[in-house]
Amino acid sequence: MATLAHAIRTFQSGGLSHKEFLAQVDRVLAADKANSARLVDLLSEENTRIELPPDVYVELRRRVEHLMESNQHGGEETHVQTRPGDMPPMRQGETNEKEKDKPGQDSNRMKGAGDTLNGRFVLEECIGFGGMGTVYKALDLRKLEASDRKPYIAIKVLNVQFRGHPKSLITLQREAKKAQALAHPNIVTVYDFDRDGSTVYLTMELLSGKPLSRILRAPDFKGLPAAEVWRIANGMGKALAYAHERGFVHCDLKPANVFLTEKGEVKVIDFGISRVFHKPEDDADVTVFDPGSLGGLTPAYASAEMLERKEPDPRDDIYALACIAYELLTGKHPFDRVAATQARNAGMKPMRPKGIGFRQWQALKAALSFRRETRTASVAEFLDAIGEHRGTTTYLALVTSTFVVAALTATGVGYYWRSHKADSPRRAEAPASPTSSGTPAVPAPSVPPVAQTKAPEKPQPLPPIRLTAVAPLIAAESCVAMVSAARDHTLEVQGYIADGAALTRLKNKLAAVPGVTTLNLTAVQVSEEKCAVIETLAPYWQKNQEAGRAAMVQTRARNAELTEGDPLVIDIKTPAFDSYVYVDYYALDGSVAHLLPSRRSKANQAPPNYRASIGSIENWIVSKPFGKEFIVLLVTPVPLFDGKPPEYKTRADYLKALEKQLKQIAAKHGKEKVAVDFVQITTKARKP
Repeated sequence: MATLAHAIRTFQSGGLSHKEFLAQVDRVLAADKANSARLVDLLSEENTRIELPPDVYVELRRRVEHLMESNQHGGEETHVQTRPGDMPPMRQGETNEKEKDKPGQDSNRMKGAGDTLNGRFVLEECIGFGGMGTVYKALDLRKLEASDRKPYIAIKVLNVQFRGHPKSLITLQREAKKAQALAHPNIVTVYDFDRDGSTVYLTMELLSGKPLSRILRAPDFKGLPAAEVWRIANGMGKALAYAHERGFVHCDLKPANVFLTEKGEVKVIDFGISRVFHKPEDDADVTVFDPGSLGGLTPAYASAEMLERKEPDPRDDIYALACIAYELLTGKHPFDRVAATQARNAGMKPMRPKGIGFRQWQALKAALSFRRETRTASVAEFLDAIGEHRGTTTYLALVTSTFVVAALTATGVGYYWRSHKADSPRRAEAPASPTSSGTPAVPAPSVPPVAQTKAPEKPQPLPPIRLTAVAPLIAAESCVAMVSAARDHTLEVQGYIADGAALTRLKNKLAAVPGVTTLNLTAVQVSEEKCAVIETLAPYWQKNQEAGRAAMVQTRARNAELTEGDPLVIDIKTPAFDSYVYVDYYALDGSVAHLLPSRRSKANQAPPNYRASIGSIENWIVSKPFGKEFIVLLVTPVPLFDGKPPEYKTRADYLKALEKQLKQIAAKHGKEKVAVDFVQITTKARKP
């Protein structure tokens, strides 16, 4: 039997005329009337996939909603006609005179183009539609009478299924009132919530421009330049961050809900609409409305948690934001428009878009995670990671500078926690002259010059770079902590490695990997006494980097370079789980100073995604000796040591005990629950 989806796709491909299409739709509706709510979802999905002409979409919605009304009435009369001639499409401004003659019918009929709401708003034309309702350009008669220069507004008429959920209307009104408080340049202004009979509607700011969905659906669209994508993502992100601060989660962010004005401004619409179906009406009524059943969510952009009916979370919007950014970069959805739950179960992974840096790709992957626990924690963190102000730097911690703090080992240190808002993370230091290589890797010729006299052979296509061939080369080096990624025939490797010939040796090996034409190797070289630290913690550091650097440590000094007399302040960030935080300072003399916890400050627990500063109150000042040293952030889900941390005579003893404890915690709680980050710091004497 033909389905509604089949009918729509056949019509879109030109296989049905307009009249034949409506006839087939009526037959489908007559046969499937018991599943009218599902038909609304299906119609929205198909329209998101390939946009229907506005008049066709409005007519289809009218027929489906008419079916829903008849089901809700519960009478024996059949309201769905099986012949197209029995229910002709209504043209703009046209009404059914028989229905208007019936008492009470007009108040129950869904309003459309040509109708007037509450004697004030004339719906002139359909300008948009979605799962929640249809948007019209409307003339405000009061503004017209007052000779207002801008008498037009946008009105969203909400779908008929709201009539079956009276409590959702109450909650919707409350949320609409709150949405009026979202005064932000990247959020469309909501004026009011009202109803005309059974027609529920919102009045909003009228925008001139086009939604992202129209850009993405252009036949020749294959992606925008990365700089333009980041600009659009920044506008969306600012709107989301502002709303998240005020307790709103969009819950239905998608290209159709992001508008680009004629001036190039980014506007996010439909704030506060989808959110209401996840929230109880009040404390006494814990009923949670299902957004999917009311068309309030789009599967292709909904997180797995949204699809699983979990409570809303800002990270749901981050998943949708990343999907849209990916689609703008490539012209394709990261998971081919497959719902997150299905993509997760199928083991689908997004391909790296061309034209973006390694760090930006890591940020995009983290935001596309199917699990909230590993997804980017805040919009601000995502925007900070994709920002182009970082140049070619890949990881925040890849710096070559160090510092020394006077008397740390002798006096012990204190700390204090200072909470930061999630949307204002510290900028990381740029690396101080890391050793890097960005030149093409040219293998030595393997044939004598006489071979040049032979007839040229047809070049063979290069094989793809296999990271499985890269990993053993890195692992073969001692004192190394690195991550790698491949794009086309460019290999990017970043991390820490020992001083001396190791870097050149590794560079030559990586350049010879099959498929590599360009090698970008960025490495922080460390002295021999730090190698034991690197080798002990490298597996956990690598896991943290691959997860988008969920745990982070950095200094406030530019390039992490400090001069004698400068204060030392360290900023840290914790992962998306309750954790115990440890900060160790590896001094030049071979000792280890425990900055956190310390003898003065023993409390070191942190909530998820917590930001804090250490050192301001203690007034740590840089002094002799000067050189390069190491600070390590270590985060675990349980205390690292039971009770008071034991005292160890040497650094080697401490690292041995630390390695044992970390292995036990990782075995019990998972390796991803142990996060490590490094920063190498530099201090120097003040010039007289």
